[in-house]
Amino acid sequence: MALFKKAKNTPLDGVEALIADLDGVVYRGHLEIPGAVAYLNRAAERMRVGYLTNNASRTDEQVAAQLTSFGLRVTPQDVVTSPQAAVQILHDTVSDGALVFVVGGEGLSNELDKAGYRVTRSAADKPDVVVQGFAQDVGWRELAEASFALAEKPGEPLIPWIATNTDWTIPVPRGTAPGNGSLVSAVHNAVQRLPRFAGKPELAIYQTAFARFGVKPGAALMVGDRLDTDIKGAKNAGMKALHVLTGVDRPKQLLAASADMRPDYIVADLGQLYEPYPETVIARDGAVRVRGAKVRVTGQDVEILQEGSSPLDLLRAGCQAIYRSGLAVYGLRVPEILVADYWRAAE
Repeated sequence: MALFKKAKNTPLDGVEALIADLDGVVYRGHLEIPGAVAYLNRAAERMRVGYLTNNASRTDEQVAAQLTSFGLRVTPQDVVTSPQAAVQILHDTVSDGALVFVVGGEGLSNELDKAGYRVTRSAADKPDVVVQGFAQDVGWRELAEASFALAEKPGEPLIPWIATNTDWTIPVPRGTAPGNGSLVSAVHNAVQRLPRFAGKPELAIYQTAFARFGVKPGAALMVGDRLDTDIKGAKNAGMKALHVLTGVDRPKQLLAASADMRPDYIVADLGQLYEPYPETVIARDGAVRVRGAKVRVTGQDVEILQEGSSPLDLLRAGCQAIYRSGLAVYGLRVPEILVADYWRAAE
């Protein structure tokens, strides 16, 4: 006799707001991911659809303009940025009109201006707080100046430090480049303390989205492609999370995901938002079956009992079998077929 864990009919059942990441979900680089716009516009006909971005270099108007150019029906109010979340933290940290030392570009300075904060780029002005975000032209001088502003000074309290996000890398047309997390790390090395972060996977950006879209966490679905930001943040915020295999994290990362980064759903593309999600069936011997695929962990071996006809169902079953084992994937013998990336090969 098997024990059954039923999923909802489709990932969208019971969802009042779909909240999506951008790069890797809607587009890759400057190109739309095939079908993404049509599927998201379809969702917007029945629920609120919003977009979350850790990118602090652009304003919500600029992001909305890019999405509109792809054919999405979107306004700036549908876009929540990490600078907007940073401003919410500022409200709870310093007084209105405080002097803010800024590391970053227009996406950050624009939000500070709208919120009525004064902005400086000089530590000599004795700012009340440092806010750090990404811009492609941030260099050593800006990072050094931030370090001077944050440095411990005899007889004076340390000033607060807020960073928009922790992304270590960003995808660019030529490859992978250092992200804001790497720039924050440079300042951290100089001042030997860490900032408070606003963007994914931290709560601030999700709380900003819930307030903006008028939805409770339990009625929202996060759609993302990165486990350490999108999925971890959603789980931390009390949301259901859907991982789509059109972006950064692949089967290898899914199989190895720690408990705080495990999605509720795994799909190949956004079209599967509208398809019945298969049941996960757990047998008494611990074997996990997803439709025709069946996987079991015995000792240190991940055993494929049935491959089935769908590589995606096999991946889903493999993930659940490993997760339920309580064992770290690096201590297991995992068949190559489970980590095979059929979806990247099909791009």
